[in-house]
Formats: sequence, structure tokens, C-alpha cells
Amino acid sequence: MHSILIVGCGSIGERHLRCFQRTGRADVAACDANATLVQRVAQQYSVTSFNDFNAALAARRYDGIVIATPAHTHVPLALAALQHGAAVFIEKPLSTTLAKVDELRDAAAKSGRFTAVAYVYHLMPWILGAREFLRGGELGRPLHVTIATGQHFPTFRPAYREIYYARHESGGGAIQDALTHIANAVEWLVGPTTSVFCDAAHQALEGVTVEDTVSVAARNGNALVNYALNQFQAPNEMTLSIHCEGGSVRVEGHEQRWSVFRRSTGAWEHHKAAPLERDELFIAQANAFLDGMQGKPTPLATLDEAAQTLKFNLAALESARGGKAVKIV
Repeated sequence: MHSILIVGCGSIGERHLRCFQRTGRADVAACDANATLVQRVAQQYSVTSFNDFNAALAARRYDGIVIATPAHTHVPLALAALQHGAAVFIEKPLSTTLAKVDELRDAAAKSGRFTAVAYVYHLMPWILGAREFLRGGELGRPLHVTIATGQHFPTFRPAYREIYYARHESGGGAIQDALTHIANAVEWLVGPTTSVFCDAAHQALEGVTVEDTVSVAARNGNALVNYALNQFQAPNEMTLSIHCEGGSVRVEGHEQRWSVFRRSTGAWEHHKAAPLERDELFIAQANAFLDGMQGKPTPLATLDEAAQTLKFNLAALESARGGKAVKIV
């Protein structure tokens, strides 16, 4: 049984707590500066709780620490967790700036502790299946990628006005909240982004001024990539198409399937996953982190991959502000 501290007990932190418990492999404690919130979570899940991070670290030794606080606090908390001697699992995005990211990567390497970032698309069978197929090389090089995705964000996060989402400085807005998941998945499938031209606007969500709609034209090496995302549409859908030299691969998140269209056959071949509830993905993610702590291979996003996607986030924000393409180096 691994001792795990969950730092941050908002919506995603509570989900991590619940799902680590459900692995049956973790003894979980909770920490949040909001004493009322952490007390409620502690009572609901019967866990030890703290409302001060340093007090939590002083109370006992943890095998792993999950950081689910606003994004601008991730790196300093992760550095402290590594200093404590724990493996570290960081919510996405890695940060809101590149400050101390190299220091974090160096500290993680020197510590020898497993460190990963919670881009949950890495655990989706329809993403994993498409990636394994593409890596086989049957269709040749990816040349063009298109993504159309969106959901009614207030349905899924009704408190969006009062949380990190309301400000870019804490990781808010569609680019850092929703698009970062998709960009990271695309980079995992076809390689890192090398340039970004982004248009973004606040179109519909009440009570905030950050962007809720994004259009991006990017390059990932030789592949041209187009993203279209909003956070107010009625259907919760994601379609990602990768067009290669010898055919196409499509991922449909709302159908929980990936498909291949070979030019030689002229028809779609569908691969549908068994139906999954949302918590099941996060339980799989928790198990993957615990596996990583034991030295086993996992599909979780690495610090390097998350740092690359952070560069995408920052380039998209810069491009949206300045109206020009931004190169990523």
C-alpha cells in the first residue's frame, strides 16, 4: 500500500483522491488551504486531512504526492515534493510560465523519483490504439491533422466563474484548460508543435472574460494541424483526424473508438473500446502512476512532453494577443 498525498481538493483533486482510493493500492491523505473544503472531503472519504502543505509534509513520509492546485503553483509544489523524497504526479498544464521548469526537470532526474503529468488522454483506449497503429508505420508519414471539439463547459464545471478558469494567471481560459489536452494528445501522436498561429475570443460563457473559443493553425514538423474548439456548444464531442501518405486515422472521443481508412480498401475499419465511465479513466491513470512508482512502464505524459505542451500553450496565447504566428524552439 502506497502513501499518497493529494494537494488541492477542488473538482479534479477530489476525483484523484476518489480514484486513487479505488485502486485499492493507496493510503490517501488530503491537503487544501480551504479548511472547510478539505474537512468536507476528509469526512466524505474518511481520510486524514491538512490545510497547510508544510504541515502535511512534516506529519509523515509520502511515497507519492499528487498536485492538483491551480497551475501557477505546480512547479514550486512539485519541487518541494521531490525534496520530500516523493514521486510526483502533476495536474495539467505543467505551469503557466517556463520559469523553473528546467529546475524541476533537473530535480526530478537527480531525485530518481517517478514524475509524470496528468494528461488523461494518454489513458484513453481510443488514443492508445490510434497511437500504436500510427507508430507501426503502415500508412506512412502524417501530413495533415484536423481536430473539432467542444462541450458545454458550465454543465461539467458549474463553478467555472469562481475557480482557476477565470484567469489566465492561474491556468484559466480555453487554451490552458481544454485545448492543452488536445494539443498534448496530437503531439503524442504525430510529434511536437513547431509553430502556432492562434485566434481566440470570448464568445459565450457568462461571468468570465477569458477565451472560450479557439482556432489554431499549427505545424508539427512536416504535418499541418488545425484545431477548432469551443466551450459552449451543446454536444460533448471530439473528432481528431490524421491524414497520412497511405490513408487516414480518426479518433472519435464521444464514440470511444478509433478508426482507419486505408486507401487500398476504401472503407473505414472501426475499433471501438468497451464503454468507460469517466472515473474509470482516472482509476487507470492512478494505477499507471502507482506502476510508474514501482519502475514499470506507463503511458503517462513525461515532464519533457508536458514542458513541450506548455510551450504550445504559451505560443498560442502569445499569437492570440499579437495576431502573428509564433515559432516554438
